[in-house]
Amino acid sequence: MNRIDAKFKKAKESNHPVLLPFVCAGSPAVDSLPEILIALQSGGASVVEVGFPYSDPVADGPTIAAAMHDAIESGITPEKIFEQVASVRGDLEIGLVAMVSASIVIAMDGPDRFCKLASDAGFDGCIFPDLAFEESEPYTEACKKHGLTNSMLISPSTSLERATAISKASSGFVYMLARAGITGERSEIPDISDRVRELRQKSPTPIACGFGISTPEQVRAVTQHADGAIVGSALVRRLIDTKAAGKNPAQEAEAFLMELSTGSFSMDDLMG
Repeated sequence: MNRIDAKFKKAKESNHPVLLPFVCAGSPAVDSLPEILIALQSGGASVVEVGFPYSDPVADGPTIAAAMHDAIESGITPEKIFEQVASVRGDLEIGLVAMVSASIVIAMDGPDRFCKLASDAGFDGCIFPDLAFEESEPYTEACKKHGLTNSMLISPSTSLERATAISKASSGFVYMLARAGITGERSEIPDISDRVRELRQKSPTPIACGFGISTPEQVRAVTQHADGAIVGSALVRRLIDTKAAGKNPAQEAEAFLMELSTGSFSMDDLMG
């Protein structure tokens, strides 16, 4: 079974939702990904989204956009990301998702070649965040051919009919955006209860929710309804700040995930 499918299956059986941190490859240092992935696993991550830096990110807020710019300036490339993931895959049980612009995939001779390279490196799934649903079939087929999941995005403004079609076409999980706009930390807790309930009635695909989730309280609020919580900007910022302070980003990654994990326990866990 694909690692991502296995993690969500285990989460459902144990009533302990999946925590999915996002990291930008090449940030806070060009060679930092392997150590950070190990630290995130130790901190409680089940699946990690690895962002492939792109010069023109569509929905990323200032924190992730700046991290991607710095990573590109430092010399990160898709080939180096594959090499770094392959170097540590044997030490990891977590699922790994490549979050990559369709423009990068096209520049690498298309989805079939990209998915083969990703699978060979040790990735378990892909997210193509700027790919229109109507253009997704070749990417879905390439993922399937190479044993990868393909998780697509649903925005708050997506109609239920279209959201259902996207969810059914996704594999591993479907990525539900908790709010509109760009990525970034928020103080308010999103209410996704109605949206998740409606989608569950239409599609069996697990639902992971992200965009602006940065605290244990927000993780808890989201995972009362969704199958998993995605945390991006808050983690990326902490890693950058930690390196700037001359400290170890991997240690900070593990500590932050352990903190966030306290929000992903079920009420049964919390009550003993």
